[in-house]
Amino acid sequence: MSPSDFIHPEDAAALHQMESIPGFAAIVRKILSVGYETLQYGVNMASNIRLSERQLPEIYRHLPPICKRMGIPVPEFYLQMDPTPNAFTFGDTRIFITVTSGLVEMMNDEELDAVIAHECGHILCRHVLYHTIAQWISHGMDALGFLGSLAAPVQYAILYWHRKSELSADRAASIITSPQTVATVMARLAGGPKSITSQIDLKEWASQADEYDHIRNANLWNKTLQLTVIASLDHPFAAVRVREILKWAESEQYRILKNTKLLTSNTSSRTCPNCGKPIGDGWQFCRHCGIQL
Repeated sequence: MSPSDFIHPEDAAALHQMESIPGFAAIVRKILSVGYETLQYGVNMASNIRLSERQLPEIYRHLPPICKRMGIPVPEFYLQMDPTPNAFTFGDTRIFITVTSGLVEMMNDEELDAVIAHECGHILCRHVLYHTIAQWISHGMDALGFLGSLAAPVQYAILYWHRKSELSADRAASIITSPQTVATVMARLAGGPKSITSQIDLKEWASQADEYDHIRNANLWNKTLQLTVIASLDHPFAAVRVREILKWAESEQYRILKNTKLLTSNTSSRTCPNCGKPIGDGWQFCRHCGIQL
């Protein structure tokens, strides 16, 4: 896979604008020089459980096949005890993915694949460095010293780009699973477990993003109010993400991808000896019944 296959145009445009801000390069160098990445890596290592073929392999088995399809090295993978469903990727030289126990409990196998593929999409698109910087600026601007006066405009530019980068990662997850699965994951995260959200009409939900646009664009005052809310967010609103991914599912770009091996490479004639269902190349465990292959 290549980012050019699926990158969201607003992601590419926002990245270009952010990198052209005066002082941006200086802030990047400053942040990398203070060891924030090493600090966070150490804290994550000491606090969470590193997954592997020997440590909770039923969760770890989701990651390597996705990385293989995307053509990226397998990052370190961690489980965090937290009932809130969440996943994040951190680092530049030592990248790791962390998922929470709440996320693993809420998602089925395909939905968990979509979440992990979303995080791997960030890695493939080289988003992770600037995501790391966004966190540092948000939580530690005082440590920037003389660069502090430059941090505010850079912070808002990075957060704006961060929101757009999520749209590209959603597309990456759609390639590995499907746009419908990605939209379903959004339903789980916004509305709760499958017992509550399984009957959500995703298109009806996506239409709420259109209604929101009408409210936001009604007049200058509404735009200003909404901007004050959105400017500090690092993710788009859930309905907006669902609308974007369902719209992309109907695009010519996605149709072309769907007719290539990029979207069909997970098919296989192999079947599980236990349950008889199809299994993908590289699977070490059956994702349907859990038996080791």
